[in-house]
Amino acid sequence: MFFFWASSPTLEDSEYAKLIKVDGFKIPEKDSIFSIVTYNIGYLSGMTNNLPIEKTRALFDDNLQKVTSEIIKVNPDIIAVQEIDFDASRSYNINQEKEIASLGYGFTARVINWDKRYVPFPYWPFSMHFGKVVSGQSIFSKYPLKAHQRNVLHRVADASFHRDAFYLERLAQVVKVDLKGKEVILINVHLEAFDKKTRALQFKEVLAIFNQYKNSYPTILLGDFNSQARDKNAEIQKLLAMQGVGSAAFNASDIKNTFNSKLPVERIDYIFYTKNSINYISGKVLNQFKQASDHLPVYMQFSLK
Repeated sequence: MFFFWASSPTLEDSEYAKLIKVDGFKIPEKDSIFSIVTYNIGYLSGMTNNLPIEKTRALFDDNLQKVTSEIIKVNPDIIAVQEIDFDASRSYNINQEKEIASLGYGFTARVINWDKRYVPFPYWPFSMHFGKVVSGQSIFSKYPLKAHQRNVLHRVADASFHRDAFYLERLAQVVKVDLKGKEVILINVHLEAFDKKTRALQFKEVLAIFNQYKNSYPTILLGDFNSQARDKNAEIQKLLAMQGVGSAAFNASDIKNTFNSKLPVERIDYIFYTKNSINYISGKVLNQFKQASDHLPVYMQFSLK
């Protein structure tokens, strides 16, 4: 009985994709240059993410303070995050989305990908179990969001019944943002980390979504792809080599890493954009966020053609 209770959801399906608007929010009056960030915040657990060690409330408070203070300094127009907790025992039930949105983002798109009453992980010791988890992905914007979609990607096909019941669903979150009267498609993804075959299937699905929009709209595809830029056989090579598609803060001869934040050795987080409709101005990996997450954010400044 415990197994079925623990693996059951806490929310209705209607709560799994939601657009939130702050009443009376004033859209910025600015020129035609915009900025966007992708960041896997690792539910603000820093380098303790997924480790079976005690995580104090002070750790999360300090990491939240670091992230919010750096966001204020960078001041991006749009932020796409992955692994954000809305209501989870593992992060002391702090609504991390609300904290980030309060920094001056009048529009938020939320998708849930993990909704369990009790997650028995890390497996040992029992005192380190995550417990209740309501987590997912969010897009924060200073400009209006609409036409929000939650696309569920392939699951691990050969996972055991017990593991599948607690699977963190991998999503491609799609939303339109109105930038000064022009509609731009944002696709926020977080792909499978541990099963390469499943990640390849998910990548194929994401590519199909990207191709659906890229010739009709300025399109930005971003997130945690869990695919290494230095691996010549990795799925990410298909996007890096695609005609008409650019990658922010990316130079094949001098790759800037995003994981892990303590000793960055891999590039797995990306911002891709359509060159025919988006003018790339600048980009960088934001090392100043340090170890608030086990990932580092990627930043892009752009204009629309």
